[in-house]
Amino acid sequence: MTDESERAVRAAVDGEMRLLDPEVRASPERVRELLDPEFTEVGASGRRWDAESVTEATGDGSVTPESPVEVGDMAAVVLAPGIVHLTYRSGHAGRRVWRSSLWRLTGSGWRLYYHQGTPTG
Repeated sequence: MTDESERAVRAAVDGEMRLLDPEVRASPERVRELLDPEFTEVGASGRRWDAESVTEATGDGSVTPESPVEVGDMAAVVLAPGIVHLTYRSGHAGRRVWRSSLWRLTGSGWRLYYHQGTPTG
């Protein structure tokens, strides 16, 4: 992996982990800083989200320092310059989900462009 690819992967993983951080999730401004203006998500519930609706939902208080999102099996691939695909497993409140995120480099830095969650047993 090139230095540029390693930096891209590090930026995407860092952004993803920040979005799972209870302090970040509690701040709509901090969440918006990480979402691409064209962000879309197909959630584990099957619901389709956009930047506005997901920003409102992340601040619901369900993720706390006492009840954090657990992350495992993180993998990253640089698909093209400025595009990183992350996959990982999350666990929270007894629910396990396989997750897939596309991060892209914009003039404002790395932003989450697309996210999908698929429930798993």
